[in-house]
Amino acid sequence: MSDHVNLLGEPPATLLPAQVAAEELVASGTAPVDVAAKYPAFSLAWAMLAEAALDGGRPVEAYAYARTGYHRGLDALRRSGWKGHGPVPWSHEPNRGFLRCLAALATAAGIIGETDEEQRCWSFLADSSKEAYAELKN
Repeated sequence: MSDHVNLLGEPPATLLPAQVAAEELVASGTAPVDVAAKYPAFSLAWAMLAEAALDGGRPVEAYAYARTGYHRGLDALRRSGWKGHGPVPWSHEPNRGFLRCLAALATAAGIIGETDEEQRCWSFLADSSKEAYAELKN
């Protein structure tokens, strides 16, 4: 996490668009693996898979799921105008899948000994959303 102050101000927050059909499947209780198969760009499904793998003691599987959701989320952020830095607010529900993937990737990286990746991901999360960092960092 950076302690410097940007005198030029911060870029505007990036707000990912809602993915209503995918969100409805999740809300209906459809298995995350089925949601990810139908909507592979939907980071929340990948986050749910990664978190379940972590809970099940499968960190390599979690790492793979989280990395997929993280990269799909980066693609979505760029399409939404994100330039590689700036806030990605936790308060905006469609951003949460990407942010949860980032936290799951950090956690899985730590478990498998990818210390540099773990630290980079936690820093990225804190820089993107202090609220997400507070919510997701265990």
